[in-house]
Amino acid sequence: MRAEIEAPTRPHPAGAGAGGGAAGAAGDVPRTIRLSARDNVAIVVNAFGLPAGTVFPDGLELVEFVPQGHKVALTDIPEGGEVRRYGEVVGIATQPIPRGAWVEESRVATPVAPALDALEMATRVPVPLPPLEGYTFEGYRNPDGSVGTKNILAISISVQCVAGTLDVAIRRIKQELLPRFPNVDDVVGLTHAYGCGVAINAPEAVVPIRTLQSLARNPNFGGEVMVVGLGCEKLVSERLLPDSGAAGDGVVRLQDERHHGFSAMVDSILTMAEARLAVLNRRTRETCPASELVVGLQCGGSDAFSGVTANPALGFAADLLVRCGATVMFSEVTEVRDAIHLLTPRAKSPEVAAALVREMAWYDAYLAKGEADRRANPSPGNKKGGLNNIVEKALGSVAKSGTSAISGVLAPGERVREKGLIFAATPASDFVCGTLQLASGITLQVFSTGRGTPYGLSQAPVIKVATRTELAERWADLIDLDAGRIATGAATIEEVGWELFHLILDVASGRKRPWSDRWGLFNDLTLFNPAPIT
Repeated sequence: MRAEIEAPTRPHPAGAGAGGGAAGAAGDVPRTIRLSARDNVAIVVNAFGLPAGTVFPDGLELVEFVPQGHKVALTDIPEGGEVRRYGEVVGIATQPIPRGAWVEESRVATPVAPALDALEMATRVPVPLPPLEGYTFEGYRNPDGSVGTKNILAISISVQCVAGTLDVAIRRIKQELLPRFPNVDDVVGLTHAYGCGVAINAPEAVVPIRTLQSLARNPNFGGEVMVVGLGCEKLVSERLLPDSGAAGDGVVRLQDERHHGFSAMVDSILTMAEARLAVLNRRTRETCPASELVVGLQCGGSDAFSGVTANPALGFAADLLVRCGATVMFSEVTEVRDAIHLLTPRAKSPEVAAALVREMAWYDAYLAKGEADRRANPSPGNKKGGLNNIVEKALGSVAKSGTSAISGVLAPGERVREKGLIFAATPASDFVCGTLQLASGITLQVFSTGRGTPYGLSQAPVIKVATRTELAERWADLIDLDAGRIATGAATIEEVGWELFHLILDVASGRKRPWSDRWGLFNDLTLFNPAPIT
C-alpha cells in the first residue's frame, strides 16, 4: 500500500497513513510513502524493510531488499537521470536504477546547491493565518518584559580556567543554599572553553563574545547576571555584564588580593549567589499569553521520516505558535542551504530574504576556508536512516519551519527582538545549535529525532519528538511525543501538531516535565568560534 502526500516542503496529512496498523508488525501490509506526484521514489515504511519480490497493488515489485526509510525507484531511472523526492531533485543517478530497485547512496550523486544570486526574494509571502487567541501558559515575567519557562540562577565564566572552581561552588550552592529558596529551579554554570589564548580582536571573535553576552540574558535566568573570572584573561569579565551594569558589579575575580586561598574564592561566589537567589526566589509563575513564548526548533539524528512525520508536525505547531503571536526559531545553516530556494520567497520583505542569503553565503565561505562544503554534513546514522545526502536532509529539515512568513534573521548569537518565525543562523551540530538558540533567547526547545539521542539542555526544557513509532516505543522513557503515528495512519500531521502545541504550553508552565529534565540529561554548552586561537 502506498500513501501519496502532495506537498514540496511540508507533507499534507491526507493519505499519510492509508491502510492503518503499526508498520513492521508480523504480516503487516507493505507500505511506502511518496510525498509528491512529481517524485520518482518512495520510502519504505515497514519497520524491518521489505524483501525482494514484495508486490504492491499497482504492480510495483521490489527487485531487491529495501531497508526501512530507504528509497525505492517507482520508475526506471537512467544514468544521469534525476532522483526526485519532496517534488525536488535530491540526487543524480550514477548508474541505471530499475523500477523496484533500492535507490542506495552509492547509486546517487549530490546535486549542486541552489545559486544564491538567482533566488526569488519575498515573491510569495504567505498570507497570515487567522490569529489564535486565548492560549496562555504559566511563566516567570522579568523586569525587561520577557518571560521565562524556568527560574534559574545562571553563573557565567569569562575563561575556562575558572570552570573547575565554579563546579565546586555550584555543588555547595545546591547543597547549602538552594534548599532555602524553593522558588528557584536550579543553579547552572554557563561554562565554555573560550576567554584566553584567542584572537580576541579578530573580526569573527564577535560571534563567541556576542554569544556569551546573550546567553547570560536568557529570560530563564531572570536578569540576575553573575560572572566568575580569573583576572588576567583576554575576555574581561565586565564585557559579559549588561550594558547598564556598574563596572565590577556582578563579578567574582579569583585573582583579587582579598582571596586568601581556594576556600575564600568559593565563599565569594556563594555570597554573591545567595544575594541573587534571594531576588530570584521572589519570582513566581503567572498567567502569560502564549505570545510571550520563544520556542526553538531543532532536529538531530535525522532519518528519512524526519521530513514526513516529526518535522511537519513541528511545522504545524510552529504555525499555531506564530498565530498566537509567539516567536519561533529554526536554525542549522547546512540543513537549510539546499532548500534556500523554498525559503527566500517566504521572507516577509526583500530585506529579510537578503539576510537569509547573507547567512548562507557567510557559511559557504566558512566551509570553503576549511576546505569542506555542505556535503560533509550527513552522519553515518543519517545515511543508515535513509538520507542519501545533504539535499534530501535539508528538504526534510525545513519542514519544521511550517508555512508562515519568515519575519527575521539572526546572525549567530544575536538576541531575538521580534515576533513570528525567525531563522537563527547556527551550525547544524546539536550542541552548538542549542547553545546559540539559547543565546538568541529561546525559553523552550522542541527537538525531533529519528535515530534517537538523549540530548538535553539544563537551561531550557527540551521536548523530544520521535519520527518513528519504533523509536518512541523502544525509548519510551526518553521520547516525549511519537510522531511516527503519522506514517502508519494512526494520526494526522494536524493532530500531532496540536498535541505538540498543547505539550509546549504544559511544559512551559511547569505542569509537565520532559524526560531530559526528569533524568537530568544535559549536554554541555558549546561555543561556535570561527575566529583564530592563538
